[in-house]
Amino acid sequence: MEPFGSDEVWVGRDMGGNQWTLGSDAVENFIAGTGDDNPWYTGPSPLGDPIAPALILHSEVYRTKAWYLPYVYGNLHARHEWESYRPLKVGETVRTRCTVVDRYLKRNREYVVNEALTFDSAGALVSRARAHQSFLVEPTGQAIVIDKNRERAPGRVFEIGAGSGEPIEGPPRVISEAMCMVFSGPGLNYHNNRDKARELGFPDIVVQGMLPVCLIGEMLTRRFGLGFWYGARMALNLVNVVWAQDQLRARGVVVGRRAEGRRERADCEVWCEKADGTKVVVGTASAVEL
Repeated sequence: MEPFGSDEVWVGRDMGGNQWTLGSDAVENFIAGTGDDNPWYTGPSPLGDPIAPALILHSEVYRTKAWYLPYVYGNLHARHEWESYRPLKVGETVRTRCTVVDRYLKRNREYVVNEALTFDSAGALVSRARAHQSFLVEPTGQAIVIDKNRERAPGRVFEIGAGSGEPIEGPPRVISEAMCMVFSGPGLNYHNNRDKARELGFPDIVVQGMLPVCLIGEMLTRRFGLGFWYGARMALNLVNVVWAQDQLRARGVVVGRRAEGRRERADCEVWCEKADGTKVVVGTASAVEL
């Protein structure tokens, strides 16, 4: 007999999985939702056939919200960890499985961590992702939980990338409402609809946290090529809210290299920032030099 109730969120709770074929429509949606139109996604790649974006299944942990805590007012994606082991070819059948792997308290929020594993058609592990979702422990009594001035507070300034090393960057990109609808739709929610955002305590559309994560992935894909599919890692903190119509740019610095077999692994500091320099994601990443 299961010791936990059906309404409980416990470490080890199996959240189920999915199986489907990654068709060209999924790739087209990814391109429309992120602006990342790498030619390898739709044409010949170093592996011959087109390969899917490494983060094509960016929101697999969110296909069910059964792992969410009951009080969702003001909830936010706070941290994301991701590892990639091999590419997926467009048209390949994939299988996923999600599990709650951690739950913890930090200041006035409770965090639940959902892990998604993706397997290719041969059963090999393709990627591992862990999303840390934060929930208010108790109601604040405020109609707006986080406003647009919060990111200007002294405690919201994050220093990163000040050291020496090879600079890398992605293209600047305005996150339009149309992109939000493609990336976080088709159902209406606080990531693509202003009214839904206000219902959860936000003054405007909250761009889904995985979108700036994908922009960092785009930057690293441009720099490392296949080395981003084979063995890349990211550990990212989502530190400020992205609002619809914000302009974002992914940046990074290669801070060191270390031997990994006959190859080298490049260690990076990475971040995504708004046009005024406000950091929205900060963290570390690494990829193999191929």
